Amino acid sequence: MPGKEPLWTKEFIFLSLSNLFLFFGFQMLLPTLPVFVAEHSGSNTEVGLVVGILTLAAVVVRPFVGIRLDSMGKKRILVIGNLIIFAAMGSYFWTATVLTLLMIRFLHGLGWGIATPAYGAIASDIIPASRRGEGMGYFGLGTTLAMALGPFFGIWLAKSYSYEWLFAACLLSTLVSMVLAQFVSVPDSACVSNEPAKVPAKFVARLVERQALFPSCLVFLLGVTYGGIVSFITLFGKEAGIANVGWFFLVNALSVFIIRPISGKIFDKKGHFSVLFPAAFASIIGLVLLSYASSTVLLILAAIFYGIGFGSIQPSLQAWTVNRTEPNRRGAANATFYNAFDLGIGGGGMLLGAVAGITSYAQMYRYSILILVIYLVVYLLYTLKRRERQKVKNA
Repeated sequence: MPGKEPLWTKEFIFLSLSNLFLFFGFQMLLPTLPVFVAEHSGSNTEVGLVVGILTLAAVVVRPFVGIRLDSMGKKRILVIGNLIIFAAMGSYFWTATVLTLLMIRFLHGLGWGIATPAYGAIASDIIPASRRGEGMGYFGLGTTLAMALGPFFGIWLAKSYSYEWLFAACLLSTLVSMVLAQFVSVPDSACVSNEPAKVPAKFVARLVERQALFPSCLVFLLGVTYGGIVSFITLFGKEAGIANVGWFFLVNALSVFIIRPISGKIFDKKGHFSVLFPAAFASIIGLVLLSYASSTVLLILAAIFYGIGFGSIQPSLQAWTVNRTEPNRRGAANATFYNAFDLGIGGGGMLLGAVAGITSYAQMYRYSILILVIYLVVYLLYTLKRRERQKVKNA
């Protein structure tokens, strides 16, 4: 039976673990580098640039990576991306100025832009089509655990020891990821496209997968709100008088960990609307609670609701992207999807950082709710339009 197709294969397990450790190193830096910049007399704008320049590098390189993923070995590209990330992680030890940090972050972004779509493309090849929502949900649990433990552990290392210890932990995590990836065998048929006739002839069309654009638009909007959280929640904690905002990441990720397998099964059985629409309201509630948080209790409640929303939306949108795309265009589709998500995170850091500079961090989170309102309006209009087309087609 299709529902009994094996999911937990050796390749899936090692790929998921490798993804976990790659993101763990990445997530440790997200809440700590803004503080590092601020402690070195950096402005809010420079904090946003540190987050955004990685995104810029990833966005520039990913479309070209998407083409290569569909025409050459995905495993080879994954190794190249991991090696660049490893080199960047090792360079953080020599960070002396904001300019040096920006250069390192750009290198880190190049590696990130190469590795992340490779992970997504390989996962979409390994996971059975009938269990794609569930499989992507489980695959994303590596990212979820990294979101939980990475920032929490990163903040603890920076506060209790030093930034040198933090950078060493990030480097070690990346090394473990590289080793685990070597145990993943990707079939030749999944590495190289055998259907060149279906690849768009125009170069620009090959860079961006058209079928991935709408889910990518939605994940971009989600990424903007997440960018505001990861970039400024540590500074928000200082403003609100909350001792350890690391609890937000821990509880948020626990919520994501619980909801992802559930939402994945709902996606496979009932479709994307049953997940994407209600989950947006959970995220909105989370942002409202966060904006008014003045204690650890409210911070934890905000993390629970935002985690439920984020943990349902992100993997469902990725599974939807893969389902809409031809097999020999999954590399380009994953590149388009990850680009949109990272653009949202980086753009959210810069845009909402400017809002926080004019208002406050609390009001910044209230304004970010408008982004999810736009998400709901765009998604509802799309759904209604699709239903009207279906009625005309069936008439």
